[in-house]
Amino acid sequence: MFLSWSLYKQVVQQPDLANRWIQIKSSFQNPALWFAFLLMLLNWGLEAFKWQLLLRPLERLSFSNAFKSVLAGCSITMLTPNRVGEYGGRILYVKEENRLNAIPLTILGSVSQLFITVLMGTLGLIYLKYFSKDAQLFNSLPAYTEDILLYISTSAAVFLILIYLRVGLLVRLLKNIKWLKKIAAHIILLNTFSRKQLLRILFLSFLRYMVFILQFIILLQIMQVQISFFTCFRSLTIFYLVMAVAPTIGFTELPLRAAASLEILQIYSNNLIGIQAASLGIWIINLVIPAIIGSLLIFGIKILKDK
Repeated sequence: MFLSWSLYKQVVQQPDLANRWIQIKSSFQNPALWFAFLLMLLNWGLEAFKWQLLLRPLERLSFSNAFKSVLAGCSITMLTPNRVGEYGGRILYVKEENRLNAIPLTILGSVSQLFITVLMGTLGLIYLKYFSKDAQLFNSLPAYTEDILLYISTSAAVFLILIYLRVGLLVRLLKNIKWLKKIAAHIILLNTFSRKQLLRILFLSFLRYMVFILQFIILLQIMQVQISFFTCFRSLTIFYLVMAVAPTIGFTELPLRAAASLEILQIYSNNLIGIQAASLGIWIINLVIPAIIGSLLIFGIKILKDK
């Protein structure tokens, strides 16, 4: 609530508010906006392909059903903290006898995406600390904040990649612990992934991440937020790092998303409305629209089952 009020006050106090709204309205006629929408299909298409690869040791899922599955999962994530509930929607397209064993596969895919986000954010922080001349982002915070964030993100990246690439070792360790043997029985499938397959899944996660970045840059340009490509790129790596670790729940995420993008990007542009409009656009394109489509798919499945 406080974030929403703070954002509102910042917006209404802008001297060129009327002109900015005209810019936002005119952006709907910009072809680049529709390109950002097309990138949404690429984004979820990559995730569907990744889901196919993850499920392969368990069952063969067509690309069409994999695509529907991730959209259905997206609709559930809007109601859960930090989108942890995507499995609840995805299982609707997995055979009933395989649903329990599909849980660790979902987690493995999430770990790969989280690792890429943390790694890129860490690289963004390293550049900001050691190579950039403008470290204004941390000026309002205690002097040690930047070091703490860098140490935590680096440690998290190392931990995630070790867990991800050595997942077979984790399975074997759990099997040797008596009271965890039941859990190990359900994650045994993780031991079937080769290093090559894991790297392939990781590469798909990286491609998805680059789509996120490209979409945001396109929307910022449409909203006439004049920031150079490289500056925008490295700033957004930090933005997505913040969003990955910040506690959020679906539809309540927007104020935090807008506040984080504003704090990071207003250093380079005074077009606050443009920054917030771009952040809103990304949220609608990548989360709200897929969630609506996913909820319709779930509703359709329910009707078929009732019949």
